Amino acid sequence: MKRTAVINPVGLTESLIGAATPHLAKFQQRGGKARIAPAFPAVTCTAQATYLTGAQPSRHGIVGNGWYNRELAEVHFWKQSNHVVTAEKIWTSLRAADPSFTCAQLFWWFNMYSAADYSITPRPAYPADGRKIFDIYTHPAGLRAEIKAALGEFPFATFWGPAAGRKTPQGEPDAASRWIAESAKWIERERSPTLSLIYLPHLDYNLQRRGPAHPDNQRDLAEIDAIAGDLISFFDSRGVQPVVVSEYGIDAVDTPAHLNRIFRQQGWVAIREELGLELLDCGASRVFAVADHQVAHVYVNDAALKPRVRALLENQAEIESILDTTEKAAAGLDHPRAGDLVAVATPNAWFTYYYWLDDAVAPDFARTVDIHRKPGYDPVELFLDPELPFVQYRILQRLAQKKLGFRMLMDVVPLDATLVKGSHGRAVTEPASQPLLLCGREVPGLPARLTATDVHDWLRKLILDAS
Repeated sequence: MKRTAVINPVGLTESLIGAATPHLAKFQQRGGKARIAPAFPAVTCTAQATYLTGAQPSRHGIVGNGWYNRELAEVHFWKQSNHVVTAEKIWTSLRAADPSFTCAQLFWWFNMYSAADYSITPRPAYPADGRKIFDIYTHPAGLRAEIKAALGEFPFATFWGPAAGRKTPQGEPDAASRWIAESAKWIERERSPTLSLIYLPHLDYNLQRRGPAHPDNQRDLAEIDAIAGDLISFFDSRGVQPVVVSEYGIDAVDTPAHLNRIFRQQGWVAIREELGLELLDCGASRVFAVADHQVAHVYVNDAALKPRVRALLENQAEIESILDTTEKAAAGLDHPRAGDLVAVATPNAWFTYYYWLDDAVAPDFARTVDIHRKPGYDPVELFLDPELPFVQYRILQRLAQKKLGFRMLMDVVPLDATLVKGSHGRAVTEPASQPLLLCGREVPGLPARLTATDVHDWLRKLILDAS
């Protein structure tokens, strides 16, 4: 087997490789290259599950970054257990081919309780007093103390939220991706796995904040290029084959679509009032949407309403297409976790999870970074509320409360979805805006175009080819 490191700079497309990315440009020129027709939905969890299994969501079950659990009547986002991926992963088949094979899964998702030999993933601790303490989870468990002793604490606040991709007291703009890259180098030196899977999220933040064409993105491209280039050189020097694989491209957007507000106006969404604020009651709702970037899973608990729901969606200017039973099967999305209908946004639009009609009664978590409590993905978490006076002072005050052991609410996130300028999730067909697979050597037979399910087989070929 050829030891291999798969470097995943999220959001990288051919259109972004240029003067600001000399290392990636050189790597692209030196070996094989293929554009990837992205997984659908083109979101992190689905893309990674597809790459690692070679299966579509209809078989591996990952229909998005989150979905509605019909038995529990709850929306679950960003879960970590690898058991929810229900198809065989690449490390299992490669270990069957060679029992000496080992794998390091470094911040790729569904990272807990997999059969990978080494795992690192962000995982806060939640003491019984209500605090949230940033940390990581590792397998084996003892790896956590070892790698933190070598690299220091993972800069969790820079991994997602208002501090991600920006220079703040919490860290440099590229702090999270740089720590992950250093962890990959540490694992290579200490454990020498056959396969390292390395997730670098840095590009994702400002491409969503500012959109893909903003001139300031050149700084982010230079930063991720430096990180990726350093990893490529490091693995080359150790005889490890570097491979660059990305997940999706980013569309420029200017229009948020609020499906749950539309359904609420029809009387289909159930709301509970708790402490004077509104909570979406999914189990009691007749219809509701789980928003995930440019794709929304629409769950119709009252089956008799389905024709009316579809007709309503068809009249929304922000919706490009609607997938029902036949269309879901054609897209490889016919799985019980998927919505009864799946809405796909137009290129300039994306879906919010918002369901309240008055910001005064929005739930308290709406103004915080809370990726598990929100019944949908919320890119507005990347922003600080411009309407809050002295917002940085407010953050320092909240952090002081936390340090003193008091409960606090980091309520600094705005409720203005128009701030978001980039999104993804659609099956992008423009070649220069599709994700890439780049190899550091010529690969006989590698086609110019791959499907997302093809990536698994080509990674296997690259690893099994010891030439």
